Amino acid sequence: MGRPVLEEYNDQGKELRDHGTAAFPAACYGGDWRTTSVPLHWHRELEVGFVTSGEVIMTVGKNRIPLRQGQGFFVNAGVPHAFSKGQEETSCQSSLVFDPSIVGGRMDSIYWQKYVQPVIGSVAMPWLCLNRDISWENGVLEAVEDALRVCTEEAAGYELAARDAMTRILVLLEQNRPRDKAADSGRILRDNERIRRMMRYIEAHYREEVTVGAIAASAMISVSECLRCFRNTIGMTPIQCVKHYRIQRAAGALSDPEKKISQIAAECGFQEMSYFARAFREIMGMTPSQYRTQMWREANET
Repeated sequence: MGRPVLEEYNDQGKELRDHGTAAFPAACYGGDWRTTSVPLHWHRELEVGFVTSGEVIMTVGKNRIPLRQGQGFFVNAGVPHAFSKGQEETSCQSSLVFDPSIVGGRMDSIYWQKYVQPVIGSVAMPWLCLNRDISWENGVLEAVEDALRVCTEEAAGYELAARDAMTRILVLLEQNRPRDKAADSGRILRDNERIRRMMRYIEAHYREEVTVGAIAASAMISVSECLRCFRNTIGMTPIQCVKHYRIQRAAGALSDPEKKISQIAAECGFQEMSYFARAFREIMGMTPSQYRTQMWREANET
């Protein structure tokens, strides 16, 4: 169990790690969000899970969704998303990440065409908040729990039992998904592709001086269109996105006790230590020194 660390994303924000193996592309994760968080990223797999204690903030596009204990979530393939701690001192979640091919098989199969493609191709369903008091959503969460349990126990035939649970998840998602509006589909797909290009530029150049003009040029659009795209899809400005990404990189680097905080700030694109400290506290809720101390304390508790 455990979530990917920042260094396991490529310069497009796509996760580098494989979830499971080529033979069984599914994996279970648990997250304890006292100091850690999962930055904005995307992957080709589907992700479903639920909060086991406290509160977790799921960010998808411009939406910040607070999830309390027992509530769950679904994030579709290729959708940028992030997780962080809510108001509670300690928050935990469990996640199942799986490639839909584990259920759908070949793309020309009826399983893929009838159950997988309608889900992963839905622009009207980039994410869902799942609640126990809605029957079909509770069914998804129960299937997630079953998959997590059998994958953890690894009893004989657990792969088939896990695949059965993932099949139930896809069937419920397909049956209850909102239907796409044709007029919206093209615009949403276009904006998502532009955001991925601009995120790729930010993640490749965050150590340098980054301007809105350069970010816009990376997607071959105007500055005004760049600002609109960020506002409508992520809910922040391009420069705010740069700041958040730099802070996430700095938070990961603080785990190295040999590096001075001033060195980490400079390596992450912050020219002034005072600004770095303010930005870090604003986003992470504590100073860089406090964050490093808490990371050290948690490492020694495990």
